[in-house]
Amino acid sequence: MERDDYIVRFENVQKSYDGETLVVKNFNIDIERGEFLTMLGPSGSGKTTCLMMLAGFEPATHGEIYLNGQPINNVPPHKRGIGMVFQNYALFPHMTVAENLAFPLKVRGLSRADCDAKVKRALEMVRLPQMGGRRPAQLSGGQQQRVAVARALVFEPELVLMDEPLGALDKNLREEMQFEIKHIHETLGVSVVYVTHDQSEALTMSNRIAVFDDGIVQQLAAPEVLYEQPENAFVASFIGENNRLMGTVTALNGNTAQVKLDGGGETVGALAIKCGGVGERTQLSIRPERVVIGQDDADNKLSGKVVELIYLGDHIRCRMEVGTSEEFVVKVPNSHAHAALKVGEVTPIGWATDDCRALDVLEA
Repeated sequence: MERDDYIVRFENVQKSYDGETLVVKNFNIDIERGEFLTMLGPSGSGKTTCLMMLAGFEPATHGEIYLNGQPINNVPPHKRGIGMVFQNYALFPHMTVAENLAFPLKVRGLSRADCDAKVKRALEMVRLPQMGGRRPAQLSGGQQQRVAVARALVFEPELVLMDEPLGALDKNLREEMQFEIKHIHETLGVSVVYVTHDQSEALTMSNRIAVFDDGIVQQLAAPEVLYEQPENAFVASFIGENNRLMGTVTALNGNTAQVKLDGGGETVGALAIKCGGVGERTQLSIRPERVVIGQDDADNKLSGKVVELIYLGDHIRCRMEVGTSEEFVVKVPNSHAHAALKVGEVTPIGWATDDCRALDVLEA
C-alpha cells in the first residue's frame, strides 16, 4: 500500500509494561484514509493500548508507528494533530460549550473570527447550534458526548481516535449516537480509529474491524466477513450469537470435513476452515438464523428437543438440546410455522454444509 492510500501504519509493534509480558504482540496494520476502523475485543486484549500508542500517551516497546508516512514514535501527542474522544468526555467544566470547542483552535493560534466560524460549524454538525453558551453540567450525557465529538473534529484533523466513547450512555442513546458518529464520519470523510468491547457497536459503525484477543489480532475484515466467515473459534464466538457443537473429524474432502458429533451423535458436513486432520477435535460453528426447523432437504439433518421458546416480535428464539449441547439456538421467523413448536417436543432441524464451519477448539 502506497503512502497516499494509508494514513496510519503499525509495523511490528509490541508493548510490554513490565519488560516481560507482551500485551501487544507483533501488531501490523495499515489504516486507510477515510476509513472507520474499529479495534474490538474483551478487556485486556490490547486494543486500548494500541490506541494509546497511536495517540502518543504510551510508548511502543518495539516497532514503529507511522502517520502520513512519517514515523511518530518520538513525536509528542500534542504535535501529532490527532483528535481524541474519551468515554468520560473530558470537557472543561468551567468553560462554556463554545469555549471548550474554541480551546484546541486557540492553542493552534487561530484568529477570533476563524475560531467563532469553526465553533459555529462544529455545533451545527452535531445538532447543538443553540448550546454554545451553556456549561457541560447543564447538558445531558448525550449532549456532552456530542460536544466531545465536535471538539475532536473542530480543528479538522485527518484522524480521530475514539476510546469507548459511548460506554457511559444508556442503550437507546448509545444506539442513536452510533448512527450520529457514523453519519458524521461519512459526511466529513475523516479517518476514525474506534475502540470498543461491544461487538454490535462495531458491526454497526465500521468499515473494517480488527478483533483482538491476548494481544493479537485474530482477524481483520469487514463486518459482514467477520460474521459470515470467522477464521477461528474465538472470532465465531465473540462476533454475534453462535451455536457450538463439538466433534471429531472423520474425513476431509477438498474444503469440506465430515465431523462425528460428541455423544455418539450423527456425522455432519462442514467447511474445513481451521479443524486439523482426521482424528482431531473440532468445534462446529452455525449461526442461529442459518438453522431451519422441520427441514427435509437440508445437507445436514438432525433432531433437537425444544427447551425454551421466547417471543421477540419479529422472531421466536428457540433454545434446544442438540447432541451434547443444551444451548443450541434457532431463530424462527414469526410466521404460522412457529405455532407448531412445543416445549419438550423433539423436532427435525437442518442446515447447509456451507453454513457450518469446522474450527479450532476454543479453550474453556
